[in-house]
Amino acid sequence: MLEAEVVLQHAGQLVTVPPRAHGARDDDLGVVEDGALAIAEGRVLWTGPTAALARHVKLTPRTEVYHLHGRVVTPGLVDPHTHLVFAGTREHEFALRAAGRPYLEILAAGGGILSTVRATRAASDDELLRLALARLNRCLSFGVTTLEAKSGYGLSLEHELRILRTIDRAARLHPVRLVPTLLAAHAVPPEFKGRQAAYVRHVTDEILPAVAAERLAEYCDVFLDRGVFTIAEARRILERAARLGLRPRLHAGQFSDLGGAQLAARLHAASADHLEHVSAAGLRAMAQAGVTAVLLPGAALSLGMKPPDARPFLRAGVPVALATDLNPGTSMTENLLLMMTIGVTQQQLTPAQALRAVTDHAAAALGRAGRVGTLTIGAEADVAVFDVTDWRQLAWHFGVPHAELVLVEGEIVWSRDPIRRIPARRGRRRRRR
Repeated sequence: MLEAEVVLQHAGQLVTVPPRAHGARDDDLGVVEDGALAIAEGRVLWTGPTAALARHVKLTPRTEVYHLHGRVVTPGLVDPHTHLVFAGTREHEFALRAAGRPYLEILAAGGGILSTVRATRAASDDELLRLALARLNRCLSFGVTTLEAKSGYGLSLEHELRILRTIDRAARLHPVRLVPTLLAAHAVPPEFKGRQAAYVRHVTDEILPAVAAERLAEYCDVFLDRGVFTIAEARRILERAARLGLRPRLHAGQFSDLGGAQLAARLHAASADHLEHVSAAGLRAMAQAGVTAVLLPGAALSLGMKPPDARPFLRAGVPVALATDLNPGTSMTENLLLMMTIGVTQQQLTPAQALRAVTDHAAAALGRAGRVGTLTIGAEADVAVFDVTDWRQLAWHFGVPHAELVLVEGEIVWSRDPIRRIPARRGRRRRRR
């Protein structure tokens, strides 16, 4: 009989989300009514009806047992696109856009990304860390346990390394799993104004080798769009990154379709993100290459744009993930549950597709399908307990931090009474990332 260290029982609904990679359909969420979940050594040991728990799982005096009184349990949510580390605020640009100034016009005038670059360069390492940890705490309150974190507000060798080292420090201090991405090609910094080709060489010849040498990033991203980086520049940077061991991902098609979806497919990128503007040919290429589409409805909402309709992606066979795009300029939110709501109401996802978009498909976008974003046997025991009675309420009752209890590797890392508040167990070696 299986011996459990932690048991969650009497979940009104236990939503296991079997992975697409194992053949599950998007609408097959593996919901167990009055469910129970057993955990051992930080992994999912058993799932099933609470009534069957005693037949399959041995409880010992050391087993921690939680009666959930009908709450909903899902895998810990996965946010596959954020700009976690930055300083400064940009509410003034929010007002400018409300008055009719286009985002790219603000960027060309030295605002936008470059405004945050100035504030981030001026901030101390400790201040950047403090701000990042506070944001991660808010992410936990929405049930997020894995999060991609980009650089991109340094735009120099010194400051891109500083941001990635801050992400590494945050990963060691905070229970949310962080997946680091180098985004040195986020914009051209002021000191390279009018010398974009020279900045691209700086990224490929200096920043990328230094990041690879310190193993500070798992992925490399480029902002491919009108007025930012060209498709030739993006390809050069991402091919260089791949040779150094960093897998490609891509900001593509936010404001115009420059062929980013096709480039993501050619490079076998983990994901192409934004995609407000994408062709049918681009979607076919992504589907054939197995590239996940990461849609960012928060950015569209903030910019007053229409978020992309998810149905053409799904018809083409492209997996759809949702992310917050947490950043100070165009999506200042940690609320991944709200992205589910917009996905359903504005992007024509079903509630089941939206939940899979922030679990299994988001995990796939980060190269972690079957490990996180699922509660199938052997997966990491990253668990969110929500104070709702039906999983569909997560998108229906929007704007609310529904999480009641969050576990990472079977250890409680965030709790809001009345279930029970205890410190995490000490001594277990934590598998990072």
